[in-house]
Amino acid sequence: MDIQTTLAHLSKRKVIIRMLIGYCIGLGIISLFVFSVNKPNPGWGAYWQLRPLIITPLATACGALSYFLVDFVSPKKPWATISCYVLSTLVFVISLWLGIVLGLDGTLWN
Repeated sequence: MDIQTTLAHLSKRKVIIRMLIGYCIGLGIISLFVFSVNKPNPGWGAYWQLRPLIITPLATACGALSYFLVDFVSPKKPWATISCYVLSTLVFVISLWLGIVLGLDGTLWN
């Protein structure tokens, strides 16, 4: 099976759903940090919440795209499937962490 046939079988709908799930997870986690601040530092500016609420969900949406790897590779052996899921989860966690760091840089992450 060549790459053209593999890509033809993959659904854009699956990719979009996975990215939306990643986006919602990132938005939920960063919201816990952002909306828990009662008295923000005046040096952060009036709209300091926008940066983390935009950057982190976008980063986690891209990280959730790594679950596309499992469909793209379509491993036949159980250990290969598990390895793909572990690798995809690791990529997602790293993208979540980097999104939080980049989003909160200069505010809560100082």
